[in-house]
Amino acid sequence: MKNKTKTLRPHAEDAYAKELKALAKIDDKPRPTNWNLSPWAVVNYLLGGTMEDGTVIEPKYFGNRRLIEVAVATLATDRALLLIGIPGTAKTWVSEHLAAAISGDSKLLVQGTAGMNEDVLRYQWNYAQLLSKGPSEDAMVASPLMKAMQDGKIARLEELTRIPSDVQDTLITILSEKILPVPELNTEVQAQRGFNLIATANNRDKGVNELSSALRRRFNTVVMPLPSTMEEEINIVKTRVDKIGQSLELPASVASVHEIQRLVTIFRELRGGKTEDGRTKLKSPSATLSTAEAISVINSGQALAAHFGDGTLKANDLAAGVTGAVVKDPVQDKVIWQEYLETVVKERKDWKDLYRACKEML
Repeated sequence: MKNKTKTLRPHAEDAYAKELKALAKIDDKPRPTNWNLSPWAVVNYLLGGTMEDGTVIEPKYFGNRRLIEVAVATLATDRALLLIGIPGTAKTWVSEHLAAAISGDSKLLVQGTAGMNEDVLRYQWNYAQLLSKGPSEDAMVASPLMKAMQDGKIARLEELTRIPSDVQDTLITILSEKILPVPELNTEVQAQRGFNLIATANNRDKGVNELSSALRRRFNTVVMPLPSTMEEEINIVKTRVDKIGQSLELPASVASVHEIQRLVTIFRELRGGKTEDGRTKLKSPSATLSTAEAISVINSGQALAAHFGDGTLKANDLAAGVTGAVVKDPVQDKVIWQEYLETVVKERKDWKDLYRACKEML
């Protein structure tokens, strides 16, 4: 039996069990078959807020409400949902919480890879049973997708476009006919009501396998955007950093809003190819510099501050992480980063400490 108090990253349905239970208690809206919550409650679970009875729900996603409403409405139909966007736009995070809120189970997950075969999507065999008894239901090892079909739950498929094209096409029959053939047993698995699929795809991945038009038609695509404003991105980073810091048992005092603001400013300027005031054009590095990357940089800086500093995140704690995040190509990106330091960071009066710390890392 696992000790849940020591789990590094609990599943969404465990971490937010109290919120899910509270929402289910006050949720009087119509629920699709096998849904734990109504679409209304699912949206409120993701976006957070104070409910009519005073229940406070923590926001899981900061962004356009309509986007989440479209995603949830899609899952209530026979169309699968494809969340697409650059790395770090909360695709996986949103898919996990959608599955947790709808099915109470976010663990029915298939991680897409370039080397996977169709058995990972369909089913595999227990070879000891197969050799002793031949093909049988007892010898079959159901995939997460098959389990979701049998139980009427939401399945998740990460990195759809990394999967080889011939394996992707395995999904066409499942998504269109809602059946999974098992020719070895001369039978099939029929999807129960409540079954659906949330897939994610990274449109910046160099190893992308384009989806066929037949498969793309089976999905309703929702594009996950980067945060639209500086304030929104800072809020996302701070919220997630505080949450992750608690699980890593880092002192709460190490998270500095000032340093988060400086990091987010750097990322937004390099991503956008210009300074925030629009006066200076900049070259963009090859790195994505997403919100998720910013969270990782701050977490790394917090660990340095907590274990090797005075407990407060400072410029020298931030420098190593931000340099590593920006300079992915040691030649091209290094030149771009040096130019940014000299033309932007050096000229900002209250950024002198960050300039010195970053220069020392080069």
